[in-house]
Amino acid sequence: MKPHTLSILVENKAGVLSRVSGLFSRRGFNIESLAVGPCEEPGMSRITIVAIADDDKVEQITKQLNKLIDVIKVSDLTDSPRVERELALIKVTAELGTSRAEIMQIAEIFRAAIVDVSPRSLILQVIGDTEKIDAMETLLRQYGIKEFVRTGTVGILRGTRGSAGGK
Repeated sequence: MKPHTLSILVENKAGVLSRVSGLFSRRGFNIESLAVGPCEEPGMSRITIVAIADDDKVEQITKQLNKLIDVIKVSDLTDSPRVERELALIKVTAELGTSRAEIMQIAEIFRAAIVDVSPRSLILQVIGDTEKIDAMETLLRQYGIKEFVRTGTVGILRGTRGSAGGK
């Protein structure tokens, strides 16, 4: 079993996300990551789901997703050349002095942006693959993470091939 990244082009209508995610839960799949937003097609949205499963189960769920009326196309990006990114916001305890300077140095190494500063904390924004986000979180734990939120993975195929289009 391995993580699979599915890109699902759907009509932007009420209830579509519920039907798609419900199909996963009814089949016993845990969704590791889910991101949804409008895409290049007017009136459409793209749902990006990361789920851990074997290839046969992903093929089965892909067929079932394609049967849903509001689903236009399902693409498994897992074995294709792709770019994947996540966004994370991390609020870290940062007292004036050494710890604040060290956190700012970590932010610079990870190319993270400091998006808010208060007397006792910093909020960092980091964009990258899952491993980069995980590594930064691990390093910042020693300073005290007050809050941590991440978007979930979004992905797109490299080159001229697209994951949009008709069924």
